[in-house]
Amino acid sequence: MRTTNRKAEQQNQKTSDPLMTEGKYQELTQKLNRLKKNRPLLAAEVSRLAELGDFSENVEYQLAKGKLRGLNNAILVLENQLLRCEVITQPHQTDRVEIGHTVTVKCGNKQTHYQILGSTETDPQRGIISHNSPIGAALIGHKVGEKILVSLGNKKEVAYTIIKIQ
Repeated sequence: MRTTNRKAEQQNQKTSDPLMTEGKYQELTQKLNRLKKNRPLLAAEVSRLAELGDFSENVEYQLAKGKLRGLNNAILVLENQLLRCEVITQPHQTDRVEIGHTVTVKCGNKQTHYQILGSTETDPQRGIISHNSPIGAALIGHKVGEKILVSLGNKKEVAYTIIKIQ
């Protein structure tokens, strides 16, 4: 007989993209340290509320215990992510597009800049795209002057020409 997975277990099974910049690594390390600093306070609160007795009707205890579980889960996820991460270094060569490059492309009459990073740092509004995105994956390995056709989700192909690699 197969048992069902709880939501928390399903979230733990997701694998995140290990690629990140040094700045993102430092940000996650600081977040982990903040969470670890709050853990003893929350554990003490759970312990204090447990002393009030009757766990079945002690709503404050149940809520505090749920918060502690959530905090422990967040710590485990961050520790796993930091353990498995690969820090992206700025590529020295600029003849082919690689992860870490900023690429200027032309689509029609419009020029756009894309920085290609890992999935944890994507921000399309700022021009940061994932190497797994349709555009990012299509650009990897190509040279300046090459024309790339990108197939978008609505079954439409868009042509991009690489202008500059930084």
